[in-house]
Amino acid sequence: MDGTHRRAGTLLGTVGVALVVAGPVMLWRGRSGRKEIRTELAAQKIAFPSRGLPAELAAHAGRRVETGPEAHAYAEFIKGNLAHATGGRTYAEISAELHAAGGDDEKLAELRQTAFMGQSLRASLMSAYQAWHLTTLVTGLGAALTGLGAALLATADALAPHGPNRP
Repeated sequence: MDGTHRRAGTLLGTVGVALVVAGPVMLWRGRSGRKEIRTELAAQKIAFPSRGLPAELAAHAGRRVETGPEAHAYAEFIKGNLAHATGGRTYAEISAELHAAGGDDEKLAELRQTAFMGQSLRASLMSAYQAWHLTTLVTGLGAALTGLGAALLATADALAPHGPNRP
């Protein structure tokens, strides 16, 4: 075997080892991140109402929010309720109305507080949903890197010189 093959085998083996180490770390971090999201969502004790949900959310009736997709569904539930309560206006739009009215309109001030709380809750739930997707990505990449690392190690082994005692 010439030096080029030997160097290529060494390089492949080194990268393979790095990936075989990094992959399981990513798998572990993805799984622990997912567990943390579930724990935090469960601690909030958020539950869908048993009835009165829009048709697209009816499957969630009475269920607790404990996963990223459930957090997303509940955020959509809040979005609908908020749109109904504010007439489709955002916090910023209501704030502008309040300022234009001189800041003394108690009803607008209460509506602005409602909009703020609803949009804040929705943003928190959407963050949990996005984090859920990131844990999926990290776990998938971890599995792919582990497999790629194993393949590189096998290739490096195939390129390694074989002595008389090794086929």
